[in-house]
Amino acid sequence: MALTQMQIIQSLGEAMSWLERELDWGVPATELRHLSGRIGELYAAMITNGQMVTEVNQRGYDVVSDLGERISVKTTARMGSVGHIRFNNNTLELVDKIIILRINTEEMQVEILFNGCVEKAKELMINSDGSKSNIAMSKLIKTAKTDSDIPAIKTAKYGGYIIEELESGTIQIKKNDKLVSPVKPILRGIAEDRNISILNGNGKPFNTRQLGSIVIRAINELDGK
Repeated sequence: MALTQMQIIQSLGEAMSWLERELDWGVPATELRHLSGRIGELYAAMITNGQMVTEVNQRGYDVVSDLGERISVKTTARMGSVGHIRFNNNTLELVDKIIILRINTEEMQVEILFNGCVEKAKELMINSDGSKSNIAMSKLIKTAKTDSDIPAIKTAKYGGYIIEELESGTIQIKKNDKLVSPVKPILRGIAEDRNISILNGNGKPFNTRQLGSIVIRAINELDGK
């Protein structure tokens, strides 16, 4: 059964929260490939207003956009410039578009490393053998960007900052209309100024999404909004 866009957004938020919880428990991101892959497919379906394929082990592509484009989605949690993204040459002919995403586990947001047609992606590829091709991470991270089209569902203003909670659950902060990073130190500074605890009931620090939501709510309540 196809998911609605609202269900895709809700599922993405839940999957991101699940990932952050696993990371807080000390599980390495490299051990969460299945969850990262699911997040990538949900994100790609969201930004293309498309649907994830329902066939098990669908060859070549993972998402079909609202324009009918067959999209191969690659997702990584690798933060450095070392490494590569691998492709199967035998199935590239089944694909119209490639989206490469990185989950920034520090900020808990999804970054777009590449979003374009197969021909453009092939210009970045190097054949490792007859059946596989690679794109080096070093070629991708220079153009990494977050998606700015996801609407904010909660907003608060503080000290020149605009703090937003997006539909996907991501917390982002802007100053002078520009995204500010990293987010968590700013949230902790605001929490300290407003006497907002950064610890949960178990005495452990809130994660980025939890703290961001709490800070937004506290600021708006204190300001009478």
